Amino acid sequence: MKFEAYRLAEQLKKNLEIANFKRPTDIQYKTIPHVIDGEDVLAIAQTGTGKTAAFVIPILDILIQNKKKQDGIRCLVMAPTHELAKQINGVFNALAKNTGITSTVIIGGVDQEPQIKKLKEGVDVLVATPGRIFDLVNQEHLHLWKAEILVIDEADQMLDLGFYKDIMDLIKYLPKKRQTLYFSATISPKIKKLAYSLVNNPIRIQISPKNPVSKNVTHHVAHIEMDDKRFFLERMVNENPESKILVFVRTKVRAERVLKAMQRVNITSVTIHSDKVQTERDEAMNAFRTGEVKMLVATDVSARGIDIPNVDFVVNYDLPDKDENYVHRVGRTGRGNQKGNAVSFCSTEEKELLADIEKYIGGSIDELEISKSDYVETIDFTNEHNDNWQMLLKDEAESVSIRKKKKKKKR
Repeated sequence: MKFEAYRLAEQLKKNLEIANFKRPTDIQYKTIPHVIDGEDVLAIAQTGTGKTAAFVIPILDILIQNKKKQDGIRCLVMAPTHELAKQINGVFNALAKNTGITSTVIIGGVDQEPQIKKLKEGVDVLVATPGRIFDLVNQEHLHLWKAEILVIDEADQMLDLGFYKDIMDLIKYLPKKRQTLYFSATISPKIKKLAYSLVNNPIRIQISPKNPVSKNVTHHVAHIEMDDKRFFLERMVNENPESKILVFVRTKVRAERVLKAMQRVNITSVTIHSDKVQTERDEAMNAFRTGEVKMLVATDVSARGIDIPNVDFVVNYDLPDKDENYVHRVGRTGRGNQKGNAVSFCSTEEKELLADIEKYIGGSIDELEISKSDYVETIDFTNEHNDNWQMLLKDEAESVSIRKKKKKKKR
C-alpha cells in the first residue's frame, strides 16, 4: 500500500511525495492507523526503520484535520539529545509545508531568548530535550496544558540518561486527557514501567526479527589489542578514502584522543560529544553529513538516533559497555534500503563484552581474521612516528570500567 492510498490530508500527501516517501515501512504501516485513531502506542523497532516518520505523519494528519485557533502547544515531542531533537523537528517542518502547522525545537546549550520569542509567536509542535523544557516551564515561558499529544522518542535512552524524574515532573503540566506515544529501538522493564504508568490501554507494536541487527548491515569483529586499534583505523581509512566512517568510542576523552591520533597521521576527522558547545556539534554534524569530512568520532549518547545519510562503515573502536548499544551503533549504517558495514575492534580485555553482545543479538558475530604478517605490517607501515603513542592512547578509565563490570558479574 502506497502513501497516496492513505486517507491523509492532501497537502501532507503532496509533501510525502516531494520528500520521496512512497510506501510505509513495517513500523509505519502498523503504527500510523492507531495514532490517527487517537490510541496510545508503545512502538519498538530497529534503528533505521523509519520510527520518526511513524509518528510525524499521523500527528500532522491529526493536527491538520482538526485545526484549532489556540496559542498553546498541541504536540510535545521529547528527545534525549540536541541532535535528535533538531532532526525530528526537521522532519516535521519538511512534511508540514503549506499546511499551516508550525513546529520548532528548543534545546539546552544555546541562548534561550530566541526560543522564548518563537514560543510567544505560537507553534503547534514543540520538539525539545527535557532539561530546557523544564527550565522554560519553571520560568513560565512555556505552557503545556493544551497539549493533545505527548511523544517520548528513544525512550530507552531517555531513562538511561536519568530523565525519568524530569519526565514525571513534566507530566504534571500536561492535561490528563491526552494521547501518549512511546518509540524506542529496545524494550526493558524500566520502559514498560514508565510507559504503562502514563498511558491508557496502549497498543504495543513490536517489529522484532530474530537478529535485532538490520539485515542491511554486514557486521564483523576483528581481534585487535587496545594499543594497536589506531593503526587499524588508519589503515581502514586509507583503504577506503571515499567512504564515510562513523567511529564509536566509550568516552569523551577517548573521542579526543582518537581525533589527535588521526591528526598525527594526516587524517581529517571531527568529534561530537557532550563537552562540545552546540555550535561545534552542529559544525561537526554538518561537515560529516555533507561529506566534507569523511570521519566522525562519537560517543553513544551524542550519536544515538541520528539519521546520517550514506554512512558506509560504523567502527566500534571501543566495544560498548551496554550490549544493546551495539544494535544502536551499527544501526547508523544500512539505513532504509541501503547496505552498510560495521566492524568492531575487540581487544583481549573486551572479550567478555563481546560475549555479552553476541548473547544479546542471539548469535556470534563473524570474525575478520587477521594474519600475523598483516597485523605486523599494519603497525609497521603507519604514518605515525611518535614513540610515545602507547602513552598517549592509554586510557586507564576504560580499563577500570571493564574491570568493574567483570567484578560485578563475579559477585
